[in-house]
Amino acid sequence: MANRTDPAAKSIRGTNPQNLVEKIVRSKIYQNTYWKEQCFGLTAETLVDKAMELDHIGGTYGGNRKPTPFMCLVMKMLQIQPEKDIVVEFIKNDDYKYVRVLGAFYLRLTGIDSDIYRYLEPLYNDYRKVRRKSPDGNFMLTHVDEVIDELLTRDYSCDIALPRIKKRWTLESLGVLDARKSVLEDDFEEEEEKDEMEQDGLEEEVAHEKDYYRARSPARERERDWRRDSHRHRDRDYDRDRDYDRERGRGRDRERDRDRDRDRDRDRYRLREEKEYGYERERDREREGRERDRRDRERGRRRSRSRSRSRERKRHGRSSMSPRRHEAEDGNAPEESKKKGKKEKKEKKDDGTDHPDPEIAEANRIRASLGLKPLKL
Repeated sequence: MANRTDPAAKSIRGTNPQNLVEKIVRSKIYQNTYWKEQCFGLTAETLVDKAMELDHIGGTYGGNRKPTPFMCLVMKMLQIQPEKDIVVEFIKNDDYKYVRVLGAFYLRLTGIDSDIYRYLEPLYNDYRKVRRKSPDGNFMLTHVDEVIDELLTRDYSCDIALPRIKKRWTLESLGVLDARKSVLEDDFEEEEEKDEMEQDGLEEEVAHEKDYYRARSPARERERDWRRDSHRHRDRDYDRDRDYDRERGRGRDRERDRDRDRDRDRDRYRLREEKEYGYERERDREREGRERDRRDRERGRRRSRSRSRSRERKRHGRSSMSPRRHEAEDGNAPEESKKKGKKEKKEKKDDGTDHPDPEIAEANRIRASLGLKPLKL
């Protein structure tokens, strides 16, 4: 019963006014202790006292998304649906800024487009500070005009989706709203009048000075001033050029000395490298020459040793054999060679490799290589 909408309340935008708040946020508000204890049984008259006790604005905060008292009072206004005059009085209240913000928020949810622009735009001139509770539970500082700008330009505020409204220029083109007039427009007009007056006074002073200089023959004074300035500028230019040339010459001398020192160091380093490189090359050449001589000597020694050994062997062989033996061996040598030739001919004939048929000869040759007897055909 405590969460039901007033039976006399009218539907807003074709639905129950409490449905303008999302279901999750609405259930969080119904479960909140402030809603159960402080908002129970409130009417349009007693709601003002609770609104005067507010010290901050905001939506939900913390890990379990607790609703703020500001959101609970907005929900209570949607439930009881106060009259439009009461809401307008909330907005026009200059003593309590949180009451003003509460009325503006409720009008943004339930009002028509023209009323929203008509009653909320004058609040742009309210620059008072208000405290706002962020979703992480910390307080941050903001201003009333910033909250009003958020309600008119954003689609989401204090964890509630705001109903869409038409653009101001659309309502102006339809004739529903007049062109917006800034409160500072009168001040701008006064400033423009002051600027015009000052400009007129300056023009009069300039005209007076011109007349004064005409009476004193300004042509001569101008020529005198021009000559004085020209001499002064010429001397200044001459001094500047002279200083520049002097500095430039010093810079050239420094660069020339630096280049000379650099070339001298480079030549010294090159000579040192050439000397070291030349000494190393000479050492390498001497070392290679000694190695070459040593190898040649060893090679000559080995050759002389091998020659002496071969001579000794020949001398030994000739001296050990008697002359008769030499003769016998020389005489028997042709006989032995003849016997060997006959044996080879017999072996060839026994193998069958000299058969007139080439196929049989080839087969005998293969059998002979395998150690088999030849074919006899």
